[in-house]
Amino acid sequence: MNARTHRNTIFVEEASIISHDAFEGDQYILRINAPLIARHAKPGSFAHLRCDISLPMRRPLSIMRVNGNAGWVDFLYKAIGHGTHVLAQQHVGSTLNVMGPIGHPFSLHPERRRPLLIGGGVGIPPMVFLADLLRAERNHFQPFAILGSEVPFPFTVRPSHTIVPGMPDGVIGCMPLLEDWGIASRLTSLQNYAGCFDGYVTDLARHWLNALDVGTRDEVEVFACGPHPMLEATVKLAREFGLPCQVSLEEFMACAVGGCAGCTVRIQTESGPAMKRVCVDGPVFDGMQVVF
Repeated sequence: MNARTHRNTIFVEEASIISHDAFEGDQYILRINAPLIARHAKPGSFAHLRCDISLPMRRPLSIMRVNGNAGWVDFLYKAIGHGTHVLAQQHVGSTLNVMGPIGHPFSLHPERRRPLLIGGGVGIPPMVFLADLLRAERNHFQPFAILGSEVPFPFTVRPSHTIVPGMPDGVIGCMPLLEDWGIASRLTSLQNYAGCFDGYVTDLARHWLNALDVGTRDEVEVFACGPHPMLEATVKLAREFGLPCQVSLEEFMACAVGGCAGCTVRIQTESGPAMKRVCVDGPVFDGMQVVF
């Protein structure tokens, strides 16, 4: 894939802030009015935001939800650097210059009817976006989401009413939004949060996979986004069970449109190792091809 693939599909909008809510752990959910991006975004794509007029360099944020009819786009981000801390100070009614949607999204395969969505920390948003797409296909797909965080989740954890095979006793915490959509979810953390699995997302995924019969397990495809160590462990788990796996990578970016090649990662292709740009060749890659 080259940058020309994205010609006429990336838009620049002056987006007004509709809502901007703060959560524990320096986490924020930002909703902006960006009709063109909302209509064209797909799960796995991201936007490049100018956090303030005083900052020329943009920041990439994964898209969490969109409403193409209403024209809004949601982002969940954590303020960890100067740019995102400045973004966190922006108020409702302010305007942000936003470029998007950017990147190669996730791909669904009808024969893999049981998508396993694994999100860690700021890798949760693409999983929510993918779940939103899958809920429209509930007659065919039966997704299960495992979300992990080492800071309080940016939502009120509640007990799930959905029975999920293989779950250890007491692991009943879910993401309310997904539960309301009819999509099963469970949460993990090492912080002893009530209702959450005490361990890594891959540990809980192994419990679930081991509880499936061979025929059902053959219908699983893994989708993941999160820190590199988590993605590496997820790919290892998928390889162990012989499952296809797509991962969304996160890298520092300058241009985000393939020009600077500052976000390259090593990918094993059919013709040998190659350096690919996360922004336009990704951010979604075949997990088995990523050299971590």
